[in-house]
Amino acid sequence: MEYSLFCHHLYALSVSPVKKKLGLLFIMLLLWVYMLYSCVGFCATMPRRLLVDNSNNNRARETEFVGKYAEAESGRPDPVMSKLLSEHRAQSSWTDLESDYDEPTFRRAPRGFAKNDVEVDRADDWEDGRGGEPRVSPLSSFSSGSGSKKLPQAIIIGVKKGGTRALLEFLRVHPDIRAVGAEPHFFDRNYDNGLAWYRDLMPKTLEGQITMEKTPSYFVTREAPARIYALSRDTKLIVVVRDPVTRAISDYTQTLSKKPDIPTFESLTFKNRTTGLIDTSWSAIQIGIYAKHLDNWLQYFPMVQILFVSGERLITDPAGELGRVQDFLGLKRIITDKHFYFNQTKGFPCLKKAEGSSKPHCLGKTKGRTHPNIDPEVVQRFRDFYRPFNMKFYQMTGHNFGWD
Repeated sequence: MEYSLFCHHLYALSVSPVKKKLGLLFIMLLLWVYMLYSCVGFCATMPRRLLVDNSNNNRARETEFVGKYAEAESGRPDPVMSKLLSEHRAQSSWTDLESDYDEPTFRRAPRGFAKNDVEVDRADDWEDGRGGEPRVSPLSSFSSGSGSKKLPQAIIIGVKKGGTRALLEFLRVHPDIRAVGAEPHFFDRNYDNGLAWYRDLMPKTLEGQITMEKTPSYFVTREAPARIYALSRDTKLIVVVRDPVTRAISDYTQTLSKKPDIPTFESLTFKNRTTGLIDTSWSAIQIGIYAKHLDNWLQYFPMVQILFVSGERLITDPAGELGRVQDFLGLKRIITDKHFYFNQTKGFPCLKKAEGSSKPHCLGKTKGRTHPNIDPEVVQRFRDFYRPFNMKFYQMTGHNFGWD
């Protein structure tokens, strides 16, 4: 009996420290989980180089930069480009029959612009009416709203009627991309609103996610490259380009749908139909001189920071083009063939299932309009006009887009 009691005491002494250790480990595990959960929000809100700025100071730095850059690196103008453009110099203001895009945009607004007034998309941009619905990743949901609004690390800067809306919506399927739906037009129309206004338009992101926006008019805005460079010289730029002849006709078709009484395409194209002189003051023509606009961007950004997406291949091989974009952004190739199906009626690809939805996702009625019949002679004259500019563009980008 005494021996049994003695053994019981020894057993109790040996077990008690084990229980204490297990309890301590359990408490430490709880603390570790709590710290990890808190760190998700903390890391996402770490300050970056230009999160807060003053618009006046920003413009002063931009002016100083432009002066130094021009003195140090501009050099002599490209003689080939000068020759090409000598006859077709753009006028100080283009003739643009439609000052706005067929896209939702943010208008100039006071700094107190309400959040629920800006993060919207027009319902008719997508058939299911979900154009501007924010995509929320599982990690965002886990962190219960943590994260912060950051200035974009990548911008789709062009071109109008090239396929920018389709590209943006395809990219928003990726869990590591967060993009504002409407076009901010910060670097062309709303620059005076300041960086705080611009940043407030952006969706919240966590560390490792990329913030994006698209405004196609940036590519043809002379001030945009310097302004974006002043914001961040590391910004990645994406340009969706399309056969400039087809693009111009699509541009005209969009305007015609809103203003049926505008002049014919032929009358807007020529300064003089008899001589065949093209009117380059019309923005629908001016936008398609890609080499001229690219030359402006290359004064500030190296070619390795600019990706050119083929608008034609975005229709025939969306997964292939999206693969190139994901590589360019340094992201895993998550968007693949399995995400797309071709809509024979509309004539372009649609998403099988958008993020957070079980329904197919197609561009709406404002996209894919039927083009008017254009005199083949006019089209050929148009192609002859663009050919030297296209050749120069192929040379600059190192890629033949096959428009000729």
